[in-house]
Amino acid sequence: MCRILGSFAAGADRPDPAELAAVSARQRHGGPDEHQVLSGPGWSLGCDRLAVTDPCGGRQPYRLPHLPAVLAVLNGEIYNHAELRRRLAARGHRFPDRCDGTLLPALYAEYGPAFAEHLDGMFAVAVLDLRPGTGRLVLAVDDMGMKPIHLHHDPRDGSTRFASEIPALLAFDGVRIAPREDSLDTVLATRTSYSAHTALAGIDVLPPGATAVVRAGRTPVVRRRTPHRARPVGDTQDVLRHEVRRLATADAPVCAITSGGLDSGLVTALAAEHARETDAPPLHTFHLTYRGTWPDSEAAHARSVARRARTVHHEVTVDPDEIPSLLTRTVRHLGQPNADPIALSTYALFRAVRENGFTVALTGDGADELFGGYDRMRAALGAPDGADWAGAYADALSAAPRLLREHLYTSSYAAFVADQGSAADRIAQELRSAEAAGTDRATAMSAFETRWRLPAYHLRRVDHLSMAWAVEARMPFCQPSVVTHARSLPARARHGKRALYEAGAELLPGAVLNRPKQPFTLPVAAMLAPGGPLLDTVRELLSPARLVLGGKLRADRVNKLLARHLERPNGRIALALWGVAVHELWTDVVQGMRIPAGCAA
Repeated sequence: MCRILGSFAAGADRPDPAELAAVSARQRHGGPDEHQVLSGPGWSLGCDRLAVTDPCGGRQPYRLPHLPAVLAVLNGEIYNHAELRRRLAARGHRFPDRCDGTLLPALYAEYGPAFAEHLDGMFAVAVLDLRPGTGRLVLAVDDMGMKPIHLHHDPRDGSTRFASEIPALLAFDGVRIAPREDSLDTVLATRTSYSAHTALAGIDVLPPGATAVVRAGRTPVVRRRTPHRARPVGDTQDVLRHEVRRLATADAPVCAITSGGLDSGLVTALAAEHARETDAPPLHTFHLTYRGTWPDSEAAHARSVARRARTVHHEVTVDPDEIPSLLTRTVRHLGQPNADPIALSTYALFRAVRENGFTVALTGDGADELFGGYDRMRAALGAPDGADWAGAYADALSAAPRLLREHLYTSSYAAFVADQGSAADRIAQELRSAEAAGTDRATAMSAFETRWRLPAYHLRRVDHLSMAWAVEARMPFCQPSVVTHARSLPARARHGKRALYEAGAELLPGAVLNRPKQPFTLPVAAMLAPGGPLLDTVRELLSPARLVLGGKLRADRVNKLLARHLERPNGRIALALWGVAVHELWTDVVQGMRIPAGCAA
């Protein structure tokens, strides 16, 4: 697991070493073990490494003696690297170590830009081909988008730059950006940036399962690949057990994140089982709570899972007084607004994982999207024919429902959104079109969730906030065999995670199996109540002076909404206020990331 960076442009100028050092420094928290940036006329390629597989080998950028003009960098893990190594060795390639990424130059030499179709894992890869007559940069990310690549193409000179994180990308001198005009509406409508866009105009993220081919002076050509197919064997429990065991094997200490729910509970139980059967030390598990008494605590359920699985359990307790500083740090690491309060908890939890000596953490992310676990999915499946289930589904994704958004916007911003269209409109239309084409609702929703929402909303957050503490988060539910298995199940088995409940029947406590679904998050409504630890911070971010200056929100209506919440705390109102506050804080943070002269801020 690493952070990667690079640039590719026409011309003979070598990138400024000081500039490349600044880019690397901004994401070094994710790769503290080794740093290397190579450059030449018109190009650069670099890596900040977190050593997990073969810590003593695997120096990046990768370059093989018999392929000196092909360089590669990798962020992530290639789980089928041993099989690929054998195949490539049979074709005459030789490798100096057993690091998973060392084989990338040889794999590219054999298959060209199609090399990523052979990779099984979570990855963001950049290959620079400097051979005479070729001259191209190839970027690729895994099928689920677990590892991001953010890129900027300058149409004026044809240069392309990329990095694992937005703040690092902004350290390139040639990156010119401005906050997108629709960023506020997108955050309130979907809680985060949608599709391949980020909240910054000029910066995109490579879509899941995509490969981009960049030639000097030209616009990157992005294509989606055929998904990597893994043949699942057995029922849901067997398939998940195989992936958990594969991902629990590492050259670094491994733990599990245990929220107290079904998804992380299954991963925890199977990882603990694997540790016992291989005579490894007992699995360590981590759960986060906040000091004091707060609603919706899952600590008792997490302890129940840990006792059943016989793990060494860590209950991490965070002082609520730390929350304002956690908020600023999470927004800075994410590089764009994310209106889910879970971000703060995620950041603090991975901090504790690292402080306790663990480099790899198994998580339960991706299960709801594949196995139909969200309440909005159940509501859509139960909606009668003729009802606007797609519109209701899109509204359920929001931090602020449509009517509330329109109430809070100034007339000019409301007119802009109406003219341009909201991300919520595009989501609803995508779902309607899928159903009109004959796709059943469960499949249509799962396809949308895994193609767009999961990578944008969950996986980028997990990637950035785990790597903020140099922790590699591994997600068994996002592996190809589990994805293929889930999609092969009949629709009824994907309603309400029925298949997962059956898989967990013998592995998890009854109290966990029978409890209502509850997300691992921050009790934002209670913390925004009178005397709550978030109130002063949010009130400052929602001050009338700054909202009037922004020109998008009716300051009087926003503050009436806050007063209404303080009089009678309400979870839906609290989330809307939180979304606005996070967007306001992000506008401050992005100013400090170096907005180039002459660009709007």
